Amino acid sequence: MSELERAEFLRTARRAKDAAADLAPLPRAVKDAALHAVADALEASAARIVKANALDVARAREAGTPASMIDRLSLTPERITAVADAVRKVAALPDPVGETVRGNVLPNGLDLRQVRVPLGVVGIVYEGRPNVTVDAAALCLKSGNAALLRGSSSAYESNSVLVDVMQGALAGTPVPADAVQLVPGTSRESVKHLMRARGLVDVLIPRGGASLINSVVEESTVPVIETGVGNCSVYVDAAADLDMAVDILVNAKTQRPSVCNAAETLLVHADVAEAFLPRALAALAERGVTVHGDERVRAHGDAVVAATEEDWGTEYLSLDIAARVVDSLDEAVAHIRRYGSGHTEAIVTGSQPAAKRFAALVDSAAVMVNASTRFTDGEEFGFGAEIGISTQKLHARGPMGLPELTSTKYVVTGEGHVR
Repeated sequence: MSELERAEFLRTARRAKDAAADLAPLPRAVKDAALHAVADALEASAARIVKANALDVARAREAGTPASMIDRLSLTPERITAVADAVRKVAALPDPVGETVRGNVLPNGLDLRQVRVPLGVVGIVYEGRPNVTVDAAALCLKSGNAALLRGSSSAYESNSVLVDVMQGALAGTPVPADAVQLVPGTSRESVKHLMRARGLVDVLIPRGGASLINSVVEESTVPVIETGVGNCSVYVDAAADLDMAVDILVNAKTQRPSVCNAAETLLVHADVAEAFLPRALAALAERGVTVHGDERVRAHGDAVVAATEEDWGTEYLSLDIAARVVDSLDEAVAHIRRYGSGHTEAIVTGSQPAAKRFAALVDSAAVMVNASTRFTDGEEFGFGAEIGISTQKLHARGPMGLPELTSTKYVVTGEGHVR
């Protein structure tokens, strides 16, 4: 990136920082009204947005982009209405800013309160899904943060218009228009400057595949909340209800295979392998799933391909699953510890002791007992929306709703107290 481009980025980041300071103290009613203005503007500008999106889609087709990725990239009037409705849903959520996390009067009479405050400037790096541009901006605004957005270059025309529409809507409200900005440029250098903007950007959230997330984590000097990579497992215990296990497995793998909470690994206790695997393999084959199995799994199905060491740690995001027979619950846990990504693991069992032991031993953001991994989701958890699913332990873990887009500060009130 030239010095001119770097200077343009720094001006953008400084405007975002100034906007964050102005946005932070605004009351809920002001932020909610601004979000409704954004939603209305998106619907009113649908034709303009679709026209810009058509340019991105045409370039993607010329580049030979897979149909599934083009579908994620595409915006229609109906999808824009859905995006606008999602903004209105965010407006209806409780505002976490100012909430007292804990508080008490100290023995010396000081009134101590820990309250939620915005993080400040939230940088978000994401791949070719223009709906994320609006979703992320809405969540940041509601939680009092400025959003500095760096979407995929494949969606640059769409993202540019979406941000322009949102800024135009905010210009008529007390919320500063600079609270939503697109990182200038489409080169990799523009991402690097965002990752190195420590002091201007308070936190960086990458949303996308493993390579994107790893690149941001390894190269950023801005604090990063790691999200998204999901090598999720379903463990069928010796005490499992096998009908339930088949239903959960099929849902976890096939309901939406391209997302981070889809199951990528099946672990089956040896005691139920003979009864369960033929049924499970048939159900998966019926839905087009390729099973990569160990020797004991292959003994139950001719269509099973031999699993490699690489398969155990792979996030397929496709109609593929790795499968292995284990001799104990502890062996299943050991497998998850070695190959899992810390996202979501599920156990299917009728044994309370087994469920409790699995939940205690598995170190992931979410553990499902007799439920599909697909439930690890902010909306499913009742949070209303999410900015991503954190697979780390600091500062947030699991689905990140509005409270996870805040930090805290202590407000201490005295009556002339001195120490």
